[in-house]
Amino acid sequence: MLLHVIQKCYHNEHLTAADYETILKKHHLVDFEKGSFLLEQAQTLNCYYILLEGAVHSFVHDSNGNPITINLYTEGEVVIDVNALFQKKKTLENWQCATNCTMLCIMFDDFQELFHAIYGFREWGRAWMANALFELKERSMEMLTLSAKQRYDKLLQQKPQLFQLIPLKHIASYLGVTDTSLSRIRKEYKT
Repeated sequence: MLLHVIQKCYHNEHLTAADYETILKKHHLVDFEKGSFLLEQAQTLNCYYILLEGAVHSFVHDSNGNPITINLYTEGEVVIDVNALFQKKKTLENWQCATNCTMLCIMFDDFQELFHAIYGFREWGRAWMANALFELKERSMEMLTLSAKQRYDKLLQQKPQLFQLIPLKHIASYLGVTDTSLSRIRKEYKT
């Protein structure tokens, strides 16, 4: 089962069955209880995760100390702060488990070893970073160009499971709307 997760997460045409086995050996299973913090503001990061079960709420605090949701991770996603991991910068993010979570964790040194030893892993890494940059740009543009209802529709279509796992106040924050506005949008679907 874990090998299948590794193959799906790190899918790349240049990786062999033996490569996937090697990659899996560098990961270890970790469990976190609901409410646990994986990362808190001003920390550095020495690993990243693949979320197997559960959901993680990623947020920052605005200038008034209010939490603003920046990401909602669900099963199969890579939970990472690229700046904190690769540039060893102190993070602004907080990662909190919205549910009990099971994850695969890979330490930075193990990632580096794989990156330098396995061509297909390097290619996966380059493709993953390019895709992450594309998704960030797309999300930024959507926050400016789509209506709140359109953003809600897209999230509902892409990650419907979030609505059973994440408190609605975090979903509202992620969508850039108030709790009241989110309630109004959701009410439209019930009528």
